[in-house]
Amino acid sequence: MKFRTDGLIIREQNIGENDRLVWVLTRSNGVVKAFARGAKKLTNAKCSATSLLAYSRLTIYKSRESYIIGDAQTLRIFSKLRHDVRKMCLVQYFCEIARHICPREQPADEFLRLFLNSIYLLSENKRSELLVKPCFEMRFMCMAGYTPDLLMCRKCGAYSASAMYFLPREGKLECCNCRKNPNGAVLLNDAALTALRHTVYAEDKQLFSFALSDESLQILNRATELYLRCQLERDFQALNFYKTIS
Repeated sequence: MKFRTDGLIIREQNIGENDRLVWVLTRSNGVVKAFARGAKKLTNAKCSATSLLAYSRLTIYKSRESYIIGDAQTLRIFSKLRHDVRKMCLVQYFCEIARHICPREQPADEFLRLFLNSIYLLSENKRSELLVKPCFEMRFMCMAGYTPDLLMCRKCGAYSASAMYFLPREGKLECCNCRKNPNGAVLLNDAALTALRHTVYAEDKQLFSFALSDESLQILNRATELYLRCQLERDFQALNFYKTIS
């Protein structure tokens, strides 16, 4: 069986002298792990098309035990990111998330579109890292079925209060009148609360269309990052390194 699809290379691993093993976030089949024979040869068209963060049109052959990339045509390479260590680490964190939660053997057009939009904004300096990161984290989680309930306080039903807490383990809000113990919760100011709701409920085309102060962005990042870690119950190596150099 073979199929033709567009996909973003989210991990590459050299195999022997000439071959690569790549993980591709494809439009039609989710995350695919495939061999690209001869891809390390500079004269091979698959060399650039199967490199990390290459967005390519691929012909993929499926056997019983493996996928093999046949033809490969480069559509876009986000090469600017490779010259910025911090942004590259952040994008590799995105790649880790995608490999962990994106579907296999199922269409993943929404995941791919969000990923491409996010790295485009970073590559072209159209949005800051601190804005792109929480939007990517929370919207990816929602797409994967981990949508939090941010409409109101889970106990009294208040939509807003002088202070609201986000509970990353439960994925819910509590107002300051109901939450007596702040442990395990993120205290949100009004701007961060509005932005957090935006990352979940905004239309796709409006996802990155907001602005926050640095202080509120830091709060938003803490909330979405903790939510992702708590729900997936795992750590991310690329995120830890990104934070050390930021």
